[in-house]
Amino acid sequence: MVNEKLKVGILGATGMVGQRFIALLENHPWFEVVTVAASGRSAGKPYKEAVEGRWKMTTPIPEKVKDLMVLDVADIEAVIKDVDFVFSAVNMSKEEIKAIEDDYAKHEIPVVSNNSAHRWTPDVPMCVPELNPEHMHVIEFQRKRLGTKKGFVAVKPNCSIQSYAPVLTAWKEFEPYEVVATTYQAISGAGKTFNEWPEMVENIIPYIGGEEEKSEKEPLRIWGKIEDGVIKPATSPVITCQCIRVPVLNGHTAAVFVKFKKKPTKEQLIEKIVNFKGVPQELELPSAPKQFIQYLEEDNRPQVKLDVDYENGMGVSVGRIREDSVYDFKFIGLSHNTVRGAAGGAVLCAELLTAQGYITKK
Repeated sequence: MVNEKLKVGILGATGMVGQRFIALLENHPWFEVVTVAASGRSAGKPYKEAVEGRWKMTTPIPEKVKDLMVLDVADIEAVIKDVDFVFSAVNMSKEEIKAIEDDYAKHEIPVVSNNSAHRWTPDVPMCVPELNPEHMHVIEFQRKRLGTKKGFVAVKPNCSIQSYAPVLTAWKEFEPYEVVATTYQAISGAGKTFNEWPEMVENIIPYIGGEEEKSEKEPLRIWGKIEDGVIKPATSPVITCQCIRVPVLNGHTAAVFVKFKKKPTKEQLIEKIVNFKGVPQELELPSAPKQFIQYLEEDNRPQVKLDVDYENGMGVSVGRIREDSVYDFKFIGLSHNTVRGAAGGAVLCAELLTAQGYITKK
């Protein structure tokens, strides 16, 4: 689909998600990292020096990126000189992120963001490519607002919803109307490793700031429709959520209870998730999992240690679908929070945007 590789810049390249972008894009068939940018503290250093002692990936820094000079993310002209589009994983206040992402877009650079700042901007698509690829069409309206021809901002949703929103989407025809979800979230979701966060060893923290609101509301935006140039969120199902930080490095697990208007059987529920496909599978996008959701029959699955890297971390693992005495059914879901839930999800969004013609060579 892409004859010549698109040139990519990473904003916030020295943080954990920025590093994950760099690792994932090392041998990407469509995209090539040519520019890395971060805060003024790292600017002016070769990338390997800027992340010395804090490279968090298990694979080494890619050779092509090692010696790239880190640019200051605020120096937009310098950053965009050689790039066709950028991934954003900057660590700033929400207002600062909004301003800088809009600024890049106004410089006619598409921005695919991992940040939460623009998730509720009405004409910014927030996309899980298998679930709501049609939301990317709101970009036409956003460009009118920004006064751009090529520039725009697109975002991916919060990492915690990836372990249950795809499952509920697969079950749409049974009309789920009430959902209780508890997520057990890995420490890499806070950009940390155990070395940096020793108090998480053998510990659970029953609060993650802002996470419960995101987990309850963001799926409704994904299930919404474009009306009058903006995305109107769905109103159902009602979701209530608790989010707990657990001593796991990678992988968010969800325990979910669901009530349905149309009562399915367990067999129907399993059949719907294992056969669930989306546009990424139809188009065979480079990062798309062949099978998006797998169902594991064993009572003790999914497990982080065994299942978090399913489909290179881009798939969702589900187990323990069973009838419930208060709700209709319950299940356990698991997704990789920094691959599918962060950088990998954003890369898949960029692939979809490229396939749809929104991201092109300069």
